[in-house]
Amino acid sequence: MRFTNLTRGAGIGSNCYRLDLGRENLLLDCGMHPEHVGTDATPLLHLLEEKPPTSVILTHAHQDHVGCLPLLQERHPGIPVLMTPGTLRIAEVMLHNSVNVMTRQHQELKLADYPLFTHRAIETASRSWVPCPLERPLSPDGERFGSGEGTAVTFHDAGHILGSAGVMIRSGGRKFFYTGDVNFEDQTIQTGARFPEEEVDVLLMETTRGDAPLPKGFTRRGEEMRFAGAVAAALEEGASVTIPVFALGKTQEVMAMLWNMQQQGVIPPTPVYIGGLSSKITAVYDAMAANVGRNLPKLQLMEGVAPYVAGGGEIQSLNPRKRAIYALSSGMMTEHTLSNIFARKVLPDPSQYLFFVGYSDPNSPAGRMRRSLHGENVQLDSGAPPVPFRCHRQEFTFSAHARREDLLSYAVKVRPKTVLLVHGDDPAVTWFRRELSALLPRSRVLAPQPGVSMDL
Repeated sequence: MRFTNLTRGAGIGSNCYRLDLGRENLLLDCGMHPEHVGTDATPLLHLLEEKPPTSVILTHAHQDHVGCLPLLQERHPGIPVLMTPGTLRIAEVMLHNSVNVMTRQHQELKLADYPLFTHRAIETASRSWVPCPLERPLSPDGERFGSGEGTAVTFHDAGHILGSAGVMIRSGGRKFFYTGDVNFEDQTIQTGARFPEEEVDVLLMETTRGDAPLPKGFTRRGEEMRFAGAVAAALEEGASVTIPVFALGKTQEVMAMLWNMQQQGVIPPTPVYIGGLSSKITAVYDAMAANVGRNLPKLQLMEGVAPYVAGGGEIQSLNPRKRAIYALSSGMMTEHTLSNIFARKVLPDPSQYLFFVGYSDPNSPAGRMRRSLHGENVQLDSGAPPVPFRCHRQEFTFSAHARREDLLSYAVKVRPKTVLLVHGDDPAVTWFRRELSALLPRSRVLAPQPGVSMDL
C-alpha cells in the first residue's frame, strides 16, 4: 500500500487521497475548498497525470469531498466512481449548484478559468457513477465481489449526512479503513454510524473536532432543550431568529428539530424560511426517507414544516418579520450567500436573534461574527462596509462530526498498525496525535503532508 495526500494545503478543504494497491490505484474523495477560488480550491490533481486512478470512492456529497469530481472525470474519462445511492442523488444537486456559483464568481470576480466545469460535464461524469449498497463487498469497478483474491470495497453508514459512508478496503490480506466524515451519535434525523469493529492495518481518520472539547455533562438531548428554550423565548418576544446552516445536512436537522418543537407545543406554528438549494436537498431527504436508516422515517420535511423558499433576489428585499425563523445557507455565512446577505439586516438590530448551531471556519464571516464583541463592527463582505454587531447572539453544538472522545474510542477498538490523521486544523491533529500515541503505543500515528507519498 502507498498513500498520498492530495488535499491542497492543510486543515479542512479540498479532501482527496490516493491509495495505490498494485494493480488498483484508488482515489478517495475529490473535494473543492469552499473558502478558496481557482486552483487554490482544487486538490493536487496534477500528481495523477503519470498514473491515473483506476477507480474513485466517494464518501459523501459535501462540497469539500465531491466538488472537483467532474474536473477529475474530464481529465480521466470513464473512471468508475463508487458511492451510495443517497450520495449519488445529492451529488448531482450540489455539483449543478456549484456551476451556478462559479458562473456568478466568473462574472463578479473576473475569474478567467471559472466555471471549472459545466452542467454538461456533470451529466457526462454521472454516467460513470455507480450506486453501491451498504455492507456489501464490491470490486473497485462496482461489481459484486466474489470469493478469492483481489481488492474488495465495502461501504458502511457513517451517520454524518444522508448517504455518508466510511469505506473498508481489503487488498492482499491487508485492511484499510477510511472514516470519511463520521458521527457515532444519533442526530435528530440521522442515525449514528455503524462501522465495523474488526482490527485494521491502516485507519484514515477525520479529526475535525480534535480542538473542540465539550463541557462536562454535555448531552445532545440537553442541548436540544436549551436550543428549544432559546427559540421559544425569542419568538415570545415577537422577534425573529436567523440560523446560518449548511444547505446539506444541517438544514434538514434544524427543520426536524423545529418540527419536533411544534409537535411538543414548545413553539407555536411558526413561519420557517429556507433557501432554494436547501429545498432541493430536502426534497431528496423526503424522497429517500423510507429507503435509508434514519430517525423519523415518516416525516416529510417539506410537508411537515412547510417552509417558505426564498431565493437570492427575494432575500435582498426581505426584512425580518416578527415571530419567524430564517434557516439560511451557508453555515459559514460565505460572501454572497443568503445567510450573509440577510445578516447585514439582522446584525445592527438589537431586537433580532442570531443562533449558530455548528462549525464555522475561524476565517469565514461566521467565524469573525462569533468572536466579535457586542458593539464592534464586523466585516461580512470584503466589497461592502462592515456592519455593527448589536443583535442577540447564541451558540449551540449540533455538530454532524463525531466527538473527539468517540473517535479515540473507535481507533482503540480497531487497533490499527498505522493511523493517518486528516480533515482537521493543526490544533485538532496535534491533540489526536498526542492522545493516540499514548493509547496505541505500538501504532504509527501520522499526519500526511500534502503531495507527499508514504509506504504503508
